[in-house]
Amino acid sequence: MGTCLIRHNINHGLIVPTLPPSTRACCHSVLFYNLLRAANTWSKHVQALSGLIRTMRPRQWTKNILFVFPALIFDGQLFELTPFLRVTFAALLLILASGSVYIMNDLVDIEKDRAHPRKKNRPLPSGQLPVPLAIGTAITLPIITVLIAFAWEPNLAAVLITYLIVQVAYSFYLKNVVILDVLTVTAGFMLRVIAGVVVIDVANFSPWLYACSGLLALFLIVGKRRQEYVQLGEHALNTRPIFKNYNLPLLDDMLRMVMTSTFITYVLYTIETDTVKMLDVNLTLLTVPFVIYGLFYYMYLIHVKGEGGAPDEVLLTDRNLQIDIALWGLTFVFLIYLLPAIINQP
Repeated sequence: MGTCLIRHNINHGLIVPTLPPSTRACCHSVLFYNLLRAANTWSKHVQALSGLIRTMRPRQWTKNILFVFPALIFDGQLFELTPFLRVTFAALLLILASGSVYIMNDLVDIEKDRAHPRKKNRPLPSGQLPVPLAIGTAITLPIITVLIAFAWEPNLAAVLITYLIVQVAYSFYLKNVVILDVLTVTAGFMLRVIAGVVVIDVANFSPWLYACSGLLALFLIVGKRRQEYVQLGEHALNTRPIFKNYNLPLLDDMLRMVMTSTFITYVLYTIETDTVKMLDVNLTLLTVPFVIYGLFYYMYLIHVKGEGGAPDEVLLTDRNLQIDIALWGLTFVFLIYLLPAIINQP
């Protein structure tokens, strides 16, 4: 065995044809062992990288489409290449920043997540993602993201810094303060909208859209809290200690109030905005039925189907909701981009 190893090292892994069969077989075994060890190491690296990406919540990246792009869309710049690329790059930086926040949250809640029936399978609680790698990424990723943003668009860097400060405050304190916990998460959505505004020249973005976006986010967040409270039952306090300050009637009242406020605010937006008018009638009122259906249908999913605990999964899997959102979006595209071209034809 010693001779085999010496020959193996001297020849850099090559098998010398003149070796006796027993020595040649030994060298084959060593080579196979080294290949197996290298494959095992590579597999661990791949698993760790996969776990890191999963911890950054790819499903949650849809938030950056729904909340970063409104300024581009409603200002009539969707089909202009430069603004589109700028908003897309801003969304990418927000994905990296929010991904680092998710890693930090999982590090803080790793023990609680191990007691959660679903979250225990996340990469950190399950051990797929090594803690040192998670800590290193949570520290370096936001720094790199902010530096890139500062070099490209300082206003966006300011938004990202604010976002990170708010999220750190949430992870270590505000998530344990009743009412402020849901409002802080809502602030993260609002900052996404602002990020989409500061990277382009906006001329026709109604302030009402800030209110609509914030209330829609709050509606989804309260719905998620409500479903977690119901689904976790007696184990709710083990995963979210803040649930000691909530009960089902309070969460239901908050959900109804926010849903109503979202609808009224959206109607006011469609009345007040000057985006598309014909004969002094604001045509954006045509989109109101889609919003009514979407809000009512989501309440149906919560109260009848028992869904809503993961809004991102609902958005990616529920066909009726996808069709409603698509029709709403296509109607706006028609009103903002196609109808004016048709009207202004000679």
